Amino acid sequence: MIFVTVGTDRAPFDRLLQAVEQLDTEDEIVVQHGASTVRPANATCVDFLPFDEWVDHIRRADTVVTHGGVGSIMVALMNGKRPIVVPRLHRFREAVDDHQQEFGRRFGADGHVIYVEDPAGLAAALGTAETAVTYMAPPDPLANDLRSYIDSLIGRNGGSPH
Repeated sequence: MIFVTVGTDRAPFDRLLQAVEQLDTEDEIVVQHGASTVRPANATCVDFLPFDEWVDHIRRADTVVTHGGVGSIMVALMNGKRPIVVPRLHRFREAVDDHQQEFGRRFGADGHVIYVEDPAGLAAALGTAETAVTYMAPPDPLANDLRSYIDSLIGRNGGSPH
């Protein structure tokens, strides 16, 4: 099963769901579409899921496709999934800024996620062997990377707030 989640943002993420609709796959697709207006005909579509059901979908999925939200990415990683990350972008009014792009690029460069800048690359990313790999990141380096990234966003100079 391919589980696609766009998060809980009020802005639609139709670009991603249009790419999902173009997928040529025999796999079951479940889409959590949120405020998006596109409903891929090749998928079971739900607007929102209670958190425990959402996590259950991630656990059961062979592949997780998600927006670049930190929470969605971290839950996928914590459940042994290397997600395909497609960021919401400010220029398309999908997000207030491009933090998802910055976060996705960083985690993609480090190998934590499969980063897809443009939804048009989704089909190719699904065809890679990396999506079938159960992902287990060393927790300390991942936590340190995340802490450093968040500190850089809020302007801290690497110092601990404690």
